[in-house]
Amino acid sequence: MKFLDQAKIYVRSGNGGAGCISFRREKYIAYGGPNGGDGGAGGNVWAEAADALNTLIDYRYRQHFKAGTGTHGMGRDRTGKDGDDIVIKVPVGTQIFDESGEHLLVDMIEPGQRVLLAKGGNGGWGNTRYKTPTNQAPRRANPGEEGEERWIWLRLKLIADAGLIGLPNAGKSTLLSAVTEAKPKTADYPFTTLRPHLGVVELGTSERFVIADLPGLIEGAADGAGLGHKFLGHAERCAAIIHLVDGNVEDPAADYKTIRNELIEYDEQFLDKPEIVALNKCDTLDDKTIAKRKKQLEKACGSEVITMSGVSGAGVKELMSKVYTHVKARRDQEIEDREAEKKAKAREEAGLEPETSGWQP
Repeated sequence: MKFLDQAKIYVRSGNGGAGCISFRREKYIAYGGPNGGDGGAGGNVWAEAADALNTLIDYRYRQHFKAGTGTHGMGRDRTGKDGDDIVIKVPVGTQIFDESGEHLLVDMIEPGQRVLLAKGGNGGWGNTRYKTPTNQAPRRANPGEEGEERWIWLRLKLIADAGLIGLPNAGKSTLLSAVTEAKPKTADYPFTTLRPHLGVVELGTSERFVIADLPGLIEGAADGAGLGHKFLGHAERCAAIIHLVDGNVEDPAADYKTIRNELIEYDEQFLDKPEIVALNKCDTLDDKTIAKRKKQLEKACGSEVITMSGVSGAGVKELMSKVYTHVKARRDQEIEDREAEKKAKAREEAGLEPETSGWQP
């Protein structure tokens, strides 16, 4: 399946049905009067996050979505049928922007989350609604309201626990295939990865996390150079990023700084995001060269560097264990936040004051 992480679509809710002007004309009923029914409401357009989807490819071939129109009212006080709703299913992690692409409308981060994109028009009133003691035969009915229409942008940001970044040919795809069941394309030339790949790392029965292999970045990626700039946003949701540096280059510190600068140029939030730096392809180097390049890299990143090889498997387990510590810390924090939110909501429903921490004068 082809990966598509951005799409522009048009949505339109249904128009409401018109109200009816009608009068009772039964032969044996002495008093007639108005009996025109109301029009049905137009259908709504909804967006729903679906856990089973992982790409926006469906919206490459279909960009227009229109909900059903409400049926007109009829005589004998019959109300028209409401128009059918339409539900647009998107992958979890999809952000919905307005037509300009700058204003975020909603972030679909939970399976089953549903949001109203366009509300259907109300149905018009029939003439029965206008009957009064002084106007017992009204000849008035309302047309249905028009629906809403808009263009929106869908942008998918993968919800992965960890993201693999690095220059082209740093060995990201090889590492992904070594630690998961994913089978990305691997070759001895740059840019073999043209779209993100996901895989599940299993360290134990309950120690699992999702890792994403992102296309290689190059200098200027934040300004649109190369392929990786299109996928930088996918790294934003990760609990940690794994920065792979090719151990065969003469100056690994320069390679590290190139990618690090592009990340910060794209979004300064990467300054605070946990980063694990790994010197890859160490199976092709002698101990003296490994020690030298590791020292260069540690000086550049200011933290401990893991030496490893995706081919031989050396250092891979240590790397994955270190990543999992960050993943577990974020999961624990999310559980704590949800519990606090539930507690606060329960207190609000019970009419109690919000809890405060610390001494209050």
